[in-house]
Order: sequence, then C-alpha cells, then structure tokens
Amino acid sequence: MGDAPVIEVKDLAKTYRTPFRRKKVEALRGVSFRVERGEIFGFLGPNGAGKTTTIRTLMGLIAPTGGTASIFGHHVPSREARQRLGFLPEQPYFYDYLTVGELCDLAGRLFGIDAATRRTRADALIDRVGLGRARTQNLKKFSKGMMQRAGLAQALMNEPDLVVLDEPMSGLDPIGRKEVRDLILELRDAGKTVFFSSHILTDVEAISDRVAIVARGKIQALGTPHELLRQTVLGIDVTLHLPAAELDLDALTKDATNVRRTGQDVVFTVAGDVDALLARGRELGASVVSVTPLHETLEDLFMRRIAEDEHAP
Repeated sequence: MGDAPVIEVKDLAKTYRTPFRRKKVEALRGVSFRVERGEIFGFLGPNGAGKTTTIRTLMGLIAPTGGTASIFGHHVPSREARQRLGFLPEQPYFYDYLTVGELCDLAGRLFGIDAATRRTRADALIDRVGLGRARTQNLKKFSKGMMQRAGLAQALMNEPDLVVLDEPMSGLDPIGRKEVRDLILELRDAGKTVFFSSHILTDVEAISDRVAIVARGKIQALGTPHELLRQTVLGIDVTLHLPAAELDLDALTKDATNVRRTGQDVVFTVAGDVDALLARGRELGASVVSVTPLHETLEDLFMRRIAEDEHAP
C-alpha cells in the first residue's frame, strides 16, 4: 500500500444541540483513522455511535466541529475527491417515477459521462446488482432491498476509485447479502477501495481487511480482525452421534456446557480435557462427528468493547 491514504481522519469532532431542549450532544469525540488504497475497511458501531455522522462528514454533507478529514489528499468537501468516489447512503431516496436505468443515467450525467457509455455501463450494473427483471418498473414499486441494489448501481456509475457504503446490506435477504459481499470483494480485486458501515458483524468479519469499532463517538478498536481478536481457544464444540437416542447423557456431559440434543446427535461445549470426554463417548459407543475449537469472533469483540465503554467513566 502507498504512503498516502485514501481516507485520513484526524481528531474529528462533531457537536450539535437537540431541536427542543437544546441539549448538547457530542456525536464525534476525536475520531481518527486511515483507510489505505485497495483495502476493504469495515466501520462498526451500535445505533447512535457516530458511524453515519462520520460518513456524512466525509461526504461533505455536514461540517465538523473540530478535526480534519481528507479524501485522496483533498480536504473535504472537495470537488476533485467527489469525482473519484461513489456513495450509497443508509436510507437512499430516489425519485419515485424513475426506472433504475433512468436513475443510473442521471448519476452518469452528473459525472459528465457521455450517453453511449452511460447506457452500456448502466445495463451492466443493473444486471450485476440483480435488477435485470425490474428494468421497466418505477422505483416507487421497489422493495427496500431492491432500492439498496439500485443505490449500489448508481454509486458505481462513475467507476469510482473509492466506494463509500452506509449499511449496504440493510434490507437484503441472505442471498442479496452474499451478492453484495461478492461485489465488494470484486471491487477490491479491481484495485478499488471500499469503506462501509454495517451492523451485520458476520459480513464485516468475512470481507474486511481492517475494521474500526466506534461507540459514543470514539474509536474503541482499530486493526485487522486477526490483530483484534483473541487467538486463544475459548472452548471446543463437540458433536457426537449416539448409538441410541435414549442413551443417558449425564455421565458423558457432566463437564460440558451448552448441551443440545437432536435425535441421536448431541452437541456440547467443553472448556477442559476434551480427550477424556471423547474417550467416555467411545466407551458408550458414540461416534465423533466434529470437534471444533472456538475462537473469539468479531461479534464477541464488538460486545466486549461496547460493554467496556458503557462502564467507562
């Protein structure tokens, strides 16, 4: 990766007052991070943590109270930076009576793309996000998931070097989420940089090169998933197939937790000597289906850091 980051945020702060009681709210309190060229950067946090405020600041939609932010070395807001990025907001709103093709054409026009290129690129993107059968429908008839797909298509019309996605998996079913994950990976493979926020932690862990966890307007953790997650084994999940469904499990699972039984299969977690437990199982005639070490997941880390922050002074 080069020395110059694609996104650089230093001590970003944002304070505002609520409409009626005029209560002072610190949405961002000294947020700092860098996003390097060609990486997928996941931005995590609970509702109200400051994720969308950070993204809106980067997009030049709101002004920070303090600190600085730059994209491609240009301080935001920057016309030069905007030419090289694509953006999908958390809750996109588009004109109801446009088709997805017309939406993409509008985005292309705003970037000054010629008509022939707009048409070719829009057709390819509409197929890529799975809206080929809905080409002639007005956006008013789109479901939330379909609207997310349309938003992704318009965000890629200018073939951006940086793609910023605020909750891109929102409203999508598991198939749609996988398609978006695959698209994000394809963008990285093509040399693009992707910055996205999400509350679906398994998606973030699956595709992110680096992640930042934000809570109460501060970065709580920052690094690669491997750097952040505890690498020690937290326990071992064991699945055994029993010779008879009515077999008494008390002797077998006395040192186990989270015992779940379905028919003749039993699954449980062991924190101690798994060899001794497996030996007892074999004595009872059970066969081993799987033995899986349990490591900390991104969800575990997320919950731990959020809990730590809640108890901080």
